[in-house]
Amino acid sequence: MACVFGAWWLPTVGAQAASPDRPTAAVKEVQLALVWSPTRSPHGFLVSEKFDGVRAVWDGQVLRFRSGRPIAAPVWFTSALPRQSLDGELWMGRGTFDRLSGVVRQAVPNDEAWRAVKYLVFDAPRHIAAYAERVRGLQSALAAARVPWLMPVAHQTVKDPQDLQSLLADTVRQGGEGLMLHRADALWQSGRTDALYKFKPDLDEEGLVVGHQTGKGRLSNQTGALLLETPQGQRFALGSGLSDALRRDPPPVGAWVTYRYQDRTPSGLPRFASFVRVRDPE
Repeated sequence: MACVFGAWWLPTVGAQAASPDRPTAAVKEVQLALVWSPTRSPHGFLVSEKFDGVRAVWDGQVLRFRSGRPIAAPVWFTSALPRQSLDGELWMGRGTFDRLSGVVRQAVPNDEAWRAVKYLVFDAPRHIAAYAERVRGLQSALAAARVPWLMPVAHQTVKDPQDLQSLLADTVRQGGEGLMLHRADALWQSGRTDALYKFKPDLDEEGLVVGHQTGKGRLSNQTGALLLETPQGQRFALGSGLSDALRRDPPPVGAWVTYRYQDRTPSGLPRFASFVRVRDPE
């Protein structure tokens, strides 16, 4: 195949659904994004939609969650994947995260439900090439493979911050979550890196549940707020966005939750924070 990967697409022989073996250190070293500044120029970056799916890394043999735990995908789903590593999102469409999460986290895969799942691939980890070259190689290889559930993520360039803001607004208006910006000349590296950014109308972060505050009035005898600790070690109460069901049965101490916020106070705490979801243990 004439692409940057050479003879890159080598279908896996006898691929099997993942078994509950130990997570490998390699797959846990995923690339993570920083937060994009709206006034920054997008020159030199490739821009794509930020899909609200489940992060999935193919290590050449097993499809895994971000944590490294195997995903119990059907054999037909993984048998078409190459021996080389891939990084992407399992996705069923906009606004379907909860349904998707239920499907891909079953210990025994539901074959019919998995027919609606796509693997949106945005990178080839550890391949020695700039990101723009990796993207071109993925697009060429996946197009030639003709696997209906395996799709490369589309990228584009944007000339200035105003056009980027317009693209974000259009994406969100159509039900998208936001945008991802990847530096076109960047080599792959693990961890949080300035080669990758996320751009959303609201900021989000994860916090550790360290306690519960009892509610008042109609919420007496229920949870009024979760006491969270931020990655920076600060603590605050999160009550907005909690459903009645979560107030009756809140996430336990030790759980991680995702929350959205608009900006930060002078002391660094999130302002106008609202609960989004409990983060799955993966």
